[in-house]
Amino acid sequence: MDLSKHFIKLGCAPINWTNDDLPELGGELTYQQCLSEMALAGFEGSEIGNKYPTDVATLAYECDIRNMQICNQWFSCEFTTKPEEETLKRFETLTNFLYALGARVVGVCETGVTIQGDITKKMFDDAPILTDEQFHKIAKGLNKLGQMAKNKGMKIGYHYHMGTGVQSMEEFEKLMSLIDPDLVGVLFDTGHATFAGEDAVEVLRTYIDRVVHIHLKDVRSDVLKRVKEEKLSFLQAVKEGIYTVPGDGDMVDWDNIFKIISQSNYSGWIVIEAEQDPAKANPLEYAKKARRFITEKTGL
Repeated sequence: MDLSKHFIKLGCAPINWTNDDLPELGGELTYQQCLSEMALAGFEGSEIGNKYPTDVATLAYECDIRNMQICNQWFSCEFTTKPEEETLKRFETLTNFLYALGARVVGVCETGVTIQGDITKKMFDDAPILTDEQFHKIAKGLNKLGQMAKNKGMKIGYHYHMGTGVQSMEEFEKLMSLIDPDLVGVLFDTGHATFAGEDAVEVLRTYIDRVVHIHLKDVRSDVLKRVKEEKLSFLQAVKEGIYTVPGDGDMVDWDNIFKIISQSNYSGWIVIEAEQDPAKANPLEYAKKARRFITEKTGL
């Protein structure tokens, strides 16, 4: 599968080094180490983590000396629980920051009623179920964010995510049906689709024409089995190693994922995002493993 002729850049997420939801995972590691090791492993870009400087000049300097680019940052929407205006204001601040750094995509997710950060909540039993009213509220807000981004020459991609009320494809399709496709794209994530019990290949096949950003990670089937049997939370699942990099797990059909991308007009970033405990899974080693795997499979 040759992707070398596509306008695709490869990036890494700092969550593989230091975890935003579980600060104790990689708490001792600096953002400079994250950026340096990403570059050392052969990646061109990084998403932004909670340790990264909020000053444009500082972060731009640290990226420039490593030949790295910023490509995206997670944005939490709270349309279900707070006044719409609050989310819109925070989004404006973030897009100003990202645009100045050269990023043109924002991954957005509704987290008003999420359980993703609550270690006491069972992943499947306690996941929120959104009402029709909440779906409409989120869609209305997302269309506004999409228009704000478009006015700046940017795009947003909705990130379906475990524990948020938009994790199954049924939930995702419901939300997507309410949204203007010209304003809101899709952040495709192999790991969250697989964890939710969906076929990542089918999800990509359905939404490839709306995909504006890609996260690649695999899932370990033995850990997923335990998560279900022992009724673990999302954070417990991460600690136990539910996710890993492409080339290491056993649940994602990578050949068909890359085939769909190669047959599409997708251009943009492909980001390795496989949050693990860095004490158990050396981030540089796993970044290099993922980089080798992608080269072997795609020529990138």
